[in-house]
Amino acid sequence: MVHQYQSCTEACVRCAEECESCGNQCLGEMPDCARNCIDCADLCWSCASFMSRDSQFSAEICNICATICDACATECEKHQNDHCRRCAEACRRCAEECRKVGASAGTQRQAVGV
Repeated sequence: MVHQYQSCTEACVRCAEECESCGNQCLGEMPDCARNCIDCADLCWSCASFMSRDSQFSAEICNICATICDACATECEKHQNDHCRRCAEACRRCAEECRKVGASAGTQRQAVGV
């Protein structure tokens, strides 16, 4: 794992795990929540992969991941069960970490004139 992304990668993996679990539990009863969780989990797994291999696109993927994590958290916060609460918390943390990576990459690009 690339050290500069460690905190974000860990947040993405934790979020993906919570989203997988929440999505499974919401299937059938809360399809909108399940869909958001499944989408979020897929992107969080991908985001962690991009950062692990130090992809040049990590910042862009992180910015998209933050947006989807926020949407998933908003949906999960509508529900009063433990798995949705845990998922929303993990999504908010992941979005915060992803925004840091996205912002730092923008600063790096400006420094090199890209």
